[in-house]
Amino acid sequence: MPLEDLAHSFLARVFAGLLAGAAIAAVDNMAFGGEVSPFVIVAMLLAATCFAGTFWGSHAWAAVLFTWACLPSAHLVKHLLGLPDTLHPNTYASILKLAAFTLAVATVGTAGGVLLRVLMSTAEHRTSGKA
Repeated sequence: MPLEDLAHSFLARVFAGLLAGAAIAAVDNMAFGGEVSPFVIVAMLLAATCFAGTFWGSHAWAAVLFTWACLPSAHLVKHLLGLPDTLHPNTYASILKLAAFTLAVATVGTAGGVLLRVLMSTAEHRTSGKA
């Protein structure tokens, strides 16, 4: 399988999404004792999903889904295990609200990335002289 095909495979998108999501969740839960600003987490999620949308276009959904799922999942696991968490109040309702908010952020990031991909493709098409 050529390297370019491998980079665009479903498995590569899932792996990239899990890697990005795990990194974001690690920063959220461990950096500065778990007290990192939510703005940092939102910025990281926007950047990761925007990159996925730019790189894979409409096929980015798998990477984005796994990136997004890592954030609320980390808080859910901590809640289920009775571990201390920085989410206050640490309830299922709060985790659900976090999941909804981060899904919206991931959607906006992905849409921005897909739009950027389309704009770059259009600009490339225009400069190559093909109309």
